[in-house]
Amino acid sequence: MALSQTCQLSLYEKLDALARNLWWCWQPEVVSIFRDIDPVRWADLDHNPIVFLREFTPEQLENRGREVVLHSRVNYAYRRWQEYMSSKHTWGDTHAGVLGHNPIAYFSAEFGIHESLPNYSGGLGVLAGDHLKSASDLGVPLVAVGLFYQEGYFSQQIDATGWQREVYPYVQSSRLAIKPAKTPDGNHVLVQVETRNGPIYAQVWQVDVGRVKLFLLDCNVEQNTPEDRKLTARLYGGDQRIRIRQELVLGIGGTRALTAMGYQPCALHMNEGHSAFAPLEFIRMRMVNDGHSFDEALLMTAWRCCFTTHTPVPAGHDRFDWGLFEEHLGPIADQLGIGPGGLVGLGRVDPNNPNETFCMTVLAFKCSRRANAVSNLHGVVSRRMWTGLWPNRSEEEIPIGHITNGVHVSSWLAPQMRNLYDRVLPLEWHVRSGEPEVWAGFENVTPGELWETHQSLKNRLIQFARNRMLRRAERLGLPDSEKQEMSTLLDPEALTIGFARRFAPYKRADLVLRDVETLGKIICDSAHPVQFIFAGKSHPADDYGKAILQRIFQLTQDPAFKGKIVLLEDYDINLARHLVQGVDVWLNNPRRPLEASGTSGQKVVLNGGLNCSILDGWWAEAYDGQNGFAIGNGHTHVDDSIQDDRDAKSLTRVLLDQVIPLYFDRNQEDGLPEEWIARMKRSVRTLGWRFNADRMVMDYVNHAYIPAAGGVSCSMARMS
Repeated sequence: MALSQTCQLSLYEKLDALARNLWWCWQPEVVSIFRDIDPVRWADLDHNPIVFLREFTPEQLENRGREVVLHSRVNYAYRRWQEYMSSKHTWGDTHAGVLGHNPIAYFSAEFGIHESLPNYSGGLGVLAGDHLKSASDLGVPLVAVGLFYQEGYFSQQIDATGWQREVYPYVQSSRLAIKPAKTPDGNHVLVQVETRNGPIYAQVWQVDVGRVKLFLLDCNVEQNTPEDRKLTARLYGGDQRIRIRQELVLGIGGTRALTAMGYQPCALHMNEGHSAFAPLEFIRMRMVNDGHSFDEALLMTAWRCCFTTHTPVPAGHDRFDWGLFEEHLGPIADQLGIGPGGLVGLGRVDPNNPNETFCMTVLAFKCSRRANAVSNLHGVVSRRMWTGLWPNRSEEEIPIGHITNGVHVSSWLAPQMRNLYDRVLPLEWHVRSGEPEVWAGFENVTPGELWETHQSLKNRLIQFARNRMLRRAERLGLPDSEKQEMSTLLDPEALTIGFARRFAPYKRADLVLRDVETLGKIICDSAHPVQFIFAGKSHPADDYGKAILQRIFQLTQDPAFKGKIVLLEDYDINLARHLVQGVDVWLNNPRRPLEASGTSGQKVVLNGGLNCSILDGWWAEAYDGQNGFAIGNGHTHVDDSIQDDRDAKSLTRVLLDQVIPLYFDRNQEDGLPEEWIARMKRSVRTLGWRFNADRMVMDYVNHAYIPAAGGVSCSMARMS
């Protein structure tokens, strides 16, 4: 847009334009503009600028802009956004030119970009969102495909007994930063996917994530049956039939949507097996457009496909019986000329075993020539897990590499910490955050300044937790005496340990509770006070996980622990942001080696918190003895109960012998924990560059995308 046109826009028009591209959500100065207009309403509306701006007329906004001197800030933010969108001087322009004419197509079942767009359940979705943001910042040509869930995953409510209740709020598209996707001639996109029982239709929404376009398929259209109109309503809801139909829409429908919009992707990236049907449509198009046989089209498509597997837990890999497979894949199998009986073998480890169910992960492996796990250890586990796909190879020769996950720095770094970074790191460090030398200057932060910054973030977290607990108390109608207690929850002087993740049994949220007597001594030590903040959701069908959550809640009601152990309900991106920015220690104790990577602890690193974790996932390759704390020695026992007992005792020893003494060891002059602060600095300096999404996306470009697009070969393992 020309400068003269920009100057003619009103304050309201500029803010509305900024609100409709999610670039704003990782720009602290833009977030602060919305917040400063009306801090209370901004919080009440869950930081949703689309809904927020409707609270004001253009005239009211102009008046408010003058009151808080917003005009120059808005003009600056708007110009920065315009320059960002039009810039050709990006890392991708220099290093990924071969991708420029046809972008990468990135498929994922969920995307966690911001709390105002509830299209995610947890780590997989947040990782996908961070991937898009870094691809945008780096200028990597990429379009993304997912599903639009009008009821999201679920909102969690914890009742008076501590049992999780699921609430599914309906989200109107008009309240979100989305718009209908268009074909090149300006028509709305509507795709059709055939099944034996009739077609499924989906409209397509577009979400602008900086320079990246995210397309979300929505089955709530009049062409569908009442049953299918609800097909994409909930994320990970329903039975196996709903799951396979969702994945059919995502893979086949998503590919057809890209074709309808004129995209011809140079490569396809499947983020987890949920999108494994996508290559089948690419194969079909090769056969129809270029006259190739199925085998030829499969080979050519596989060379263009990259697959990231995310879980070593067997239940995390979708499997379907013959009836569901034939009903939903029968039409595409017929179009491929091989029939369901010929296609089903692509989803079986043993193609000739009629008793083996069809597995989406197996299909993704067989349709890709570049496959990766999400940490070094996960790569080892994945090669061992899938040896049956390559029976003539040793475990070391299994072609599954690894690219360790990372987090998007600007999304998770607290503004207060960013001010420190800006003072000691090189100019424009944020556009080079994947380079190790950029982070060396963090050692120059003065201990007092780092500690005070961290303490301010910790106080902010505590106030946030109190408000969350008060909101729950009001919802439950608790007496005023209990509401009053919420104002004194947690102690700013106490060592604050955070634990927040999905309440799956293998993540062992209750590991620290195995010895309640010792835990009581730790928490009730007035000289060295310690407190815990828990958060996380259990899958709606996982009563065992809900029971773990309830047990933790019950402990929070024990007079000995009340106010010192807190369980916050409805874990989402907003709550996660406060936790990772404010805790002293991030606790992670999965049953090794079932944590594929984990990224929450990486977000804590950016903000100066220290990790105390089992040597699993990313921490197995991050811990150096001086940048955090390790639980156990990395060994695993064949008996889970013995392993759990061993890890619980190790956790207690680490807390008593290392974490607590180091935190409260203060010098006499200024009361600073010098050795603790030294670990904070080392953690940021040694881990910040390695475990961020810019480095991760650059690895994907160099080791997966460019080779898949026909560029130079690479070290990424290939399927043969």
